[in-house]
Amino acid sequence: MFFDYNAEKTRKDFPILEKPIVYFDNACMSLKPIQVIDKINEYYKEYTACAGRSAHRFASRVEEEVDKSRNEVRKFINAGSAKEIIFTRNTTEGINLVANCLEFENGDNIIISDKEHNSNLIPWLKLSKKGIKVLIVATKEDGTLDMEDLKSKIDEKTKLVSIVFTSNVDGVVNPIKEIVKICRKNGSLVLVDGAQAAPSMNIDVKSLDVDFLAFSGHKMLGPTGTGILYGKEKALENLPQFIVGGETVTDSTHESYNMEELPMRFEAGLQDYAGIIGLGEACKYLKRIGMDHISKHEIKLNEIITEKLISNPRISVLGPKEAKKRSGIFSFNIKGMNALDISKMLDVSKGIMTRAGMHCVHSWFNKRRINGSVRASLYLYNTEEECNLFVNEVEKILRM
Repeated sequence: MFFDYNAEKTRKDFPILEKPIVYFDNACMSLKPIQVIDKINEYYKEYTACAGRSAHRFASRVEEEVDKSRNEVRKFINAGSAKEIIFTRNTTEGINLVANCLEFENGDNIIISDKEHNSNLIPWLKLSKKGIKVLIVATKEDGTLDMEDLKSKIDEKTKLVSIVFTSNVDGVVNPIKEIVKICRKNGSLVLVDGAQAAPSMNIDVKSLDVDFLAFSGHKMLGPTGTGILYGKEKALENLPQFIVGGETVTDSTHESYNMEELPMRFEAGLQDYAGIIGLGEACKYLKRIGMDHISKHEIKLNEIITEKLISNPRISVLGPKEAKKRSGIFSFNIKGMNALDISKMLDVSKGIMTRAGMHCVHSWFNKRRINGSVRASLYLYNTEEECNLFVNEVEKILRM
């Protein structure tokens, strides 16, 4: 596989990589380039103020920068309007906003897969206590979604299908376009958890035709505590407000209030302006590199690891055997060993940082009686040399 991308050049933008580490925990949190760090600091050094409240020059600059950031996000996912971009703290908040704003009737059902992050499971389980049914679509042995099971479960009572785009367990990408087509025939809404997809692949919400998409800034080079809820303008107009107060109204009396326009009606209170501005810069950085380059680079690195380790009988890999079907994730166990012990050994020996556990998808692991896994997740600044070092250290652990 050949393409014009230089990870070594990219690494120079990440000050933290001057440390002697191999950072393979990108599915949890990405590192931050100096461009994003500088943009955050710019807010605190040059124009710290509130947006939308004051008339002075600092406030005007904040409003201008926030608007620019909203437009960068709009372009990043090819949304039709900046009104469709709502700033949140993370994917979890975006999904909860939809869960708490959608109006359900008794007997309605919601469909999710059996491999959802707790952020796309718990809000719906909470609704199930109010008479809303939560139906679970199975994933196959190789980690792919059982589309026939989805077709058998969806019916006229299905208000919403809420589904993960790219799994943080094994990197499998769900066929969102096909899922949306099924939902359209049935009149069901579609919400997509894009937390793991947004950092690594082109997302075009117009082409996908999803009603809602939630994703986080911290996984895609952006600041922590930032996220996005995209919603079709019509879908957002039909949602009642959730958190209300400052900035969500245009006027109020002691008896009533007038609701703000989109998207401000869903952005209550003083916002994380530095984070929002930094997130816009992260979107610019990713687009400049090219999302296709990033996804191809991840697969190339995953192939190196997979080809060298998957044939060992003591190693079990979660998801499909083919690396290209697992994007940038190599999630594995070693027979007879605890995942946490393996992860600690990799860190202590060569500074290789992975994640061990159930990755906030306890339901999937518990159903299969798997006590977690070690997850190596790759990103745009990782290198072939790092992958080979990882393979060597895993092989040493196997020989112990």
